[in-house]
Amino acid sequence: MTPVRAVVVMGVAGCGKSTVAALVAARLGWELLEGDALHPAANVERMGAGIPLTDEDRAPWLASIASWMGERRPVVVACSALTRRYRDVLRADDVLFVHLTGSPDLLGDRLAAREHHFMKAGMLQSQLALLEPPAHDERHLTLDIDATPAELAERVAAALAERDRVAVG
Repeated sequence: MTPVRAVVVMGVAGCGKSTVAALVAARLGWELLEGDALHPAANVERMGAGIPLTDEDRAPWLASIASWMGERRPVVVACSALTRRYRDVLRADDVLFVHLTGSPDLLGDRLAAREHHFMKAGMLQSQLALLEPPAHDERHLTLDIDATPAELAERVAAALAERDRVAVG
């Protein structure tokens, strides 16, 4: 199996993607991309207005992330990657998807506590409805956000050190 050289920390808004991705990147010494930084201004405006993005809105954003990833290794990326078809755009033989998951109540509480972020708490339900957790045939690791971000980052690093444990599923 190809060694992991790219980690995509994924999940719905409020799951801690950005925080966990930054900790994993720092722990591994890998380059970090906050995927939201590549959203076109129109997407940020839509989300800021509480309007969920469509597949057409997401397509150029995902292509930008995939292009960025294709030019670099090793990398850690924070990106929602909510559906398999979105992950297919980012997928390569050396990519591991780290799916952060938690209860809707916890996610909602986290979003409600956010300040100065374009993603509004009211949009959580649309993301949860869209979410397709990674399937058994996708190279992934699913972690519950009941743990601290530091504990989650440690679990990712440990899984990478024990590569066979995260080969599939």
